[in-house]
Amino acid sequence: MNIEQARFNMIEQQIRPWDVLDSSVLSLLALVRREDFVPPAVRGMAFMDLELPIGEGQRMLAPKVEARLLQELAVQRHERVLEIGTGSGYMAALLAHKARQVISLEIRPALAQQALINLQRAAVVNAEVRSADGAGGLPAEAPFDVILLSGSVAELPQVLLDQLAVGGRLAAIVGQEPVMQALLVTRTAARAFRRVELFDTVAPRLEGVSEPSRFVF
Repeated sequence: MNIEQARFNMIEQQIRPWDVLDSSVLSLLALVRREDFVPPAVRGMAFMDLELPIGEGQRMLAPKVEARLLQELAVQRHERVLEIGTGSGYMAALLAHKARQVISLEIRPALAQQALINLQRAAVVNAEVRSADGAGGLPAEAPFDVILLSGSVAELPQVLLDQLAVGGRLAAIVGQEPVMQALLVTRTAARAFRRVELFDTVAPRLEGVSEPSRFVF
């Protein structure tokens, strides 16, 4: 398998057609070795247009979804980022190349440990992985300039929106199967938020975030 050709094909055939045209994002996808953030058994599938199993019953988002979310968040070098759901650490690595600091919370200790190893091997020094339930965020360390939920939720948690700085952005995939929506929410003032619908998709549920009650009549 020609790894570099596969990486090039992923960028040109999957990611560009999904309106990911930011040159800094495309360059980053060529730089950060996605194959080093997947289990050895699926390394040959690292560049395919699908969600890959990463252990513990969890899956990482498809490359085009990761790339689009990264582009829409428009992370700047001076910003602090909170990621909910570390998974393999790949998205944390991408964010770290753009941000000043990344804190990533992973509810499953085994995944948190592996993500930390992956990030260290990739020489990423400004991303911190914590083994913790991220559903409530990190209110003691807020506000954050960027918050990313690397999994889907039924509803946007207000507790996370409240941890955004004014001007900060939160990206999440929201809704129920068979169709969910990727949303970008910007805090425009202390009590005001602007919500933009980005694209339709489906993504694995983010663990630890409660589902809304459903009444049956």
